[in-house]
Amino acid sequence: MSARNAAHALRTALSRGGDWAELYWERHETLQLVLDDGRIEDAISGVDQGAGIRVTSGERTTYANGNMADVDDLIALAGRAARSVADGGELHEASEPEPDSVPGHSTVAIDPRSVAVERKLGLLRRANEVARSLDPRVQQVTASYGESVQEILIANSEGLLRTDTRVRLNLAVHVVAKQGDVLESGFEALRGTAGFEMLTDQAVEQAATDASRRAVLNVGAEPAPAGTYTVVLSSEAGGTLIHESVGHGLEADLNLKGLSVYSGRIGQKVASELITVIDDGTDPDKRGTSAMDDEGTPTNRTVLIENGILRTYLSDRKHAEKLGIPRSGNGRRESFRYLPICRMTNTMIARGRSDPAELLRSVKDGVFVKKMGGGQVDVVSGNFAFEITECYRIRDGKLAEPLRGATLVGQGPKLMSEIDMVGSDLGYSTGTCGKDGQGAPVADAQPTIRIPSVVVGGKLK
Repeated sequence: MSARNAAHALRTALSRGGDWAELYWERHETLQLVLDDGRIEDAISGVDQGAGIRVTSGERTTYANGNMADVDDLIALAGRAARSVADGGELHEASEPEPDSVPGHSTVAIDPRSVAVERKLGLLRRANEVARSLDPRVQQVTASYGESVQEILIANSEGLLRTDTRVRLNLAVHVVAKQGDVLESGFEALRGTAGFEMLTDQAVEQAATDASRRAVLNVGAEPAPAGTYTVVLSSEAGGTLIHESVGHGLEADLNLKGLSVYSGRIGQKVASELITVIDDGTDPDKRGTSAMDDEGTPTNRTVLIENGILRTYLSDRKHAEKLGIPRSGNGRRESFRYLPICRMTNTMIARGRSDPAELLRSVKDGVFVKKMGGGQVDVVSGNFAFEITECYRIRDGKLAEPLRGATLVGQGPKLMSEIDMVGSDLGYSTGTCGKDGQGAPVADAQPTIRIPSVVVGGKLK
């Protein structure tokens, strides 16, 4: 895609009126391999290439998108967008796009496309062997490999033209263990925006070991007792808690509509003074990292909550303007088929000052959460519920028996206000965040934290 072709498309998009136009072009190469119980179940590769053209006229937005093979397809798409704009509007000239580079934040030493499929399958077979060797109670092992190389170009009628290449890898291991009638699972994944060099033999073997150990641990664990406990949430749990209970509520589109518990609260205390929340799209090699968002705005390290005080929201172009806040570089889209919306990238609670071991020693009777699973939240009320995939009872400041089937239940702002110790460590988790039918790769992080009183769902006594 050349600057000349982009300029032609933008002029065409504004040819029947409209205030502003944008072109988003994408070429996306993918590979998916799945090894289930030692057998290759899936080996799928593909290329998806297309574009989306957005035209705004006052408060109205028109979006046309489709697959495209050449410049004729692009101009036809721009014409389709133009025809959707009401005739009679004032005509605006598109400024000539000028290429502008944005520094990247991830290092790709080995392009995954240059690595033989046999090598990738070899990693999955090794993961299967390691996971099965841990314990005879392991019943099933599924190992998967996914690679994504996305080349994008963004241009708009204000003269912006920027490109980015995003490499993302995902190697995951899912293990099922059985003891009697009890079935439990364990999961671990290696995900990031570095090159194939991140998937070392040692890293893959460790992921398989962790997934298998977790499944075996849970199958022999006691059901978690329901009740209200002091909870120590390990940094190894990653940032699922901050992502779900707070992060979505800090996205600008929800706040503009008044659909967040944080709406209209900039400058107010919304968490403990020990809590600082950051969204950092520049965090090197992390799953949510990129040079720019999907509107061409450079990604940023955005401080959302500082020492308990709400400072700003995660914004795209439209909502930053409406709310009068800076663009944070969080306008993201799943592909050219979608308009960008406000999304998290790498969201975290900043490190504190306490020794993580001291948090555990400080609890006489409680629950230690080592790994979190999925969760859900009502952004209007802030109420949440999260699955716990690995946890232990705390007795006299030490880890005791493992527990299974536990959940964390609470209200986001209330929980954030009650955190009374924050560790000096930091651990990450990764995933794909869903919103409005779109998936976005993200990472979340947190230090070890102590919550004096929180409801743990489990088996009633």
